[in-house]
Amino acid sequence: MSHAETGAPAATSGDRPAAKLTLVTLTAMVVGSMVGAGVFSLPRRFAQETGVAGALIAWAIAGTGMLMLAFVFQALAVRRPDLDAGVYAYAKAGFGEYLGFFSAFGYWASACVGNVTYWVLIMSTIGAIWPALGDGDTFLAVVLSSVGLWAFFLLIRRGVKEAAAINRIVTVAKVVPILLFVVLALFCLDTDVFVDNWGGADYAGSLFNQVRGTMLATVFVFLGVEGASVYSRHAKRREDVGRATVLGFLSVFAVFASVTIVSYGIMPMAEIAELRQPSMAGVLEHAVGTWGKVFVSVGLIISVLGAYLAWTLMAAEVLFVAAKDKDMPRFLGRATAEDVPVPALLMTTMLSQVVLVVTMFSDDAFNFALDLTSALSLIPFLLAAGFAVKICLGRGRAETSGRSTRPELVVAVVATLYTAFLLYAAGLKFVLVSFILYAPATFLFVKARREQHRRLFSPREALICAVSVAGAVIGVIALAVGWIEL
Repeated sequence: MSHAETGAPAATSGDRPAAKLTLVTLTAMVVGSMVGAGVFSLPRRFAQETGVAGALIAWAIAGTGMLMLAFVFQALAVRRPDLDAGVYAYAKAGFGEYLGFFSAFGYWASACVGNVTYWVLIMSTIGAIWPALGDGDTFLAVVLSSVGLWAFFLLIRRGVKEAAAINRIVTVAKVVPILLFVVLALFCLDTDVFVDNWGGADYAGSLFNQVRGTMLATVFVFLGVEGASVYSRHAKRREDVGRATVLGFLSVFAVFASVTIVSYGIMPMAEIAELRQPSMAGVLEHAVGTWGKVFVSVGLIISVLGAYLAWTLMAAEVLFVAAKDKDMPRFLGRATAEDVPVPALLMTTMLSQVVLVVTMFSDDAFNFALDLTSALSLIPFLLAAGFAVKICLGRGRAETSGRSTRPELVVAVVATLYTAFLLYAAGLKFVLVSFILYAPATFLFVKARREQHRRLFSPREALICAVSVAGAVIGVIALAVGWIEL
């Protein structure tokens, strides 16, 4: 599968001509990279936290915030066209090499953990007819998922990177069940049930807590919004980047919000919250019968397998590009004659394997992996938005003529505040778990510095390192004594 089809950051190469992508292709990149496994889980995820009113507010906040973030990526692509190494390059340019490294690692780790959700969801789907797989978190489910994990490693290791045919099948498998679900749910919508679900069930709590509880779910489904901006240098026309980002985002946003809202008109909120994942299949089964569940389940499995292939390549590519930019150890920048970054691919598969094992000890494996994916991605997004603020204030070097406008500053500030709020919404639990992953990664940074015979840490970098290590220690202690639970 090509990088243009996955939304993955591509390694820069001075001796390769950049393909010129049209507006339609760029828009498809945004849609393709955003529509994944998360949408199939939205009904239950929202019903566990909020009713119709809270869901509408949550989508309004998420839609506005993520649109601002999309505008940030578009603006940075125009103002800093020299930064083509991926989202983490903005953190490096704005806040130094160590935070740039953290951003690269966080973006990579979020992709690895996100890949785990695919296997959990597949096993949970099959578990509906094979109870031994449970909700995708039993020992047998983890063993089978591990077999699939390493089978894909061997497949990609052989050079399966340009699987355009697979991508076409996956695209259809993603879109058709989702659109059919929305249409059928509208026809079967019960207004009395919808009204009863308006304020939320008794367990939902205050409206603020309802909205806060859904924020991480919206982050997960919107991952990939940066797809077009990552490929801005390949665009036939530079202005198409912004148009594709907005068109793709609005299309996907409409689908995601529709899937969530129409579900409240099919079943009581408390019943949706108890459905097994993928909950979209359970809702459609309630509306039209068993065939609806089977249809969604088959489409999901095909979609998720294809998405797993795409995002595994993306995760490995992040490490590969960072190594080429000397922000990761040199061994991660090696590739085979078929252009497969095997060391980076191996590290990607190994981290996914570790997280897969951890899911056996989680009360809700799918939601745990989903929330951790979202939390890990927030650091790169927050730093990118912060870099945009610096440029607008004249503190970041702009490569294009003209000065930043006030609307650009407002967009950058709103995007920064939104991502900061998301970190708050994630809660201390996932921030500490993120530190547990971030802190050991510093060894990779140290190795890269030593390979370049440079000083390991500046005073500011040493302080950041100390904070991350302290957070990791607190996180480990909190897990050990039961202060926080997976």
